[in-house]
Amino acid sequence: MKWPPPFRSLPNPKEVWAWGMFDLANQSFTLLIITVLFPLYFKKVAVGDDAKGDALWSAGISLSLFIVVALSPLVGSAADSHKARKKFLVISGIGCVLFTGMLSLIAPGSGWIGLLIFIPANILYQLGENLLASFLPSLSTTRTIGKISAIGWTMGYIGGLMLLILVSILAFGLGWSSPDQWRPIFIMAAIWFALGMIPATFILKEPVTHELEDNHAPALTRLKNTLKHAYKQRELFRFLVAFLVYGFGVQTMIAFAAILAQDFGIQDNRLILFTLQLTITAGITAFVVAKYQDRIGVKITIASFLVVWILSCGSMLIVKSLIPVDPPEWIFWVIGNGIGIGLGGIGTSSRTIVGMFAPKHRTAEFYGLWGMTYKLAGAIGVLSFGQIKAWVGDIAALGVLTGFFVVGLILLLRVRVIPGIRAARMTEKLEIKTK
Repeated sequence: MKWPPPFRSLPNPKEVWAWGMFDLANQSFTLLIITVLFPLYFKKVAVGDDAKGDALWSAGISLSLFIVVALSPLVGSAADSHKARKKFLVISGIGCVLFTGMLSLIAPGSGWIGLLIFIPANILYQLGENLLASFLPSLSTTRTIGKISAIGWTMGYIGGLMLLILVSILAFGLGWSSPDQWRPIFIMAAIWFALGMIPATFILKEPVTHELEDNHAPALTRLKNTLKHAYKQRELFRFLVAFLVYGFGVQTMIAFAAILAQDFGIQDNRLILFTLQLTITAGITAFVVAKYQDRIGVKITIASFLVVWILSCGSMLIVKSLIPVDPPEWIFWVIGNGIGIGLGGIGTSSRTIVGMFAPKHRTAEFYGLWGMTYKLAGAIGVLSFGQIKAWVGDIAALGVLTGFFVVGLILLLRVRVIPGIRAARMTEKLEIKTK
């Protein structure tokens, strides 16, 4: 089979494609459940009160992410020690599919039941993301890791684009114009995820790992060792601190994008069209990153996207400060392009730098720690933004959101890429040689 670009130049195109298909598959949960439709269904239908809905949604997201924070390094350590990354990945996907389908059963006024279904679904989705990322170093080399990471990210946005076109056809064709009519779409999201994960289930190979002294140690012991090993990789540790802070903002935007769009007057089916625009922008950005990130450098790439985030969130803050009630809808359509650019580039770049700084024999372990950091960012960022928005107001919340990216950029500037790569390779040589 002759593979199309960008797979053609890779030595393992089939496996990279299968890995990327999982990214494409889980977009149904990222977009339809976390970002676009379910937050409004939960707020408007399941809860039926705007302020209470904002508070409960942020609390539900945060609680699930705090649980993931506790589980991520333990699951990563167990996946390494039992050579079961693929098995854990498939189990997390199947579980998330089942709970996603159950979201369609949530009736009006059943907000607490909605949380009891959403929380385990989000836990399984987030753990699966960590496990998927841990395959990256085994699928790539130092020269191709940025390209392959961005290929996966791009496939995710292609999946999102396909999903949103399908949802748009259903919403406009069948007249599903309000959130109380969206429950069948949650079933569609589950089916999409189930079908899309099939290639990874049958094609993706379990990464080869080296046997180390602590591979079969108790989980808490391995967690302690993971933190110790990460601290020794000083540049990785510095990056994770910066990632934690700007992750506050990224996770908040993912969880509140639909709600913020509604605050700017984008309602009902227009919200689907807005997200379609955002996804197209993000997909194009991810494609460009795949082509140029390895050339311009991962640190410069991340810093550039953080500047875009600062401008986008700062613009929302300025508009809300000047026009607190009924701001012009077209402004948020424009700002949405900046949000799409930020989402399309920041994730793949961040995932890449972790792979560069992680010794190959501890990749699942360190990606578990990376996932823990990102989930902790979501737990803290979403909770703080949601509660400030619900009880203080939009302007204060947007000010905090912009500040996350400003501080994150300042911390990122302290990270040194070349010393980080050298330290990871040196650790590989020392630990594998003395096992």
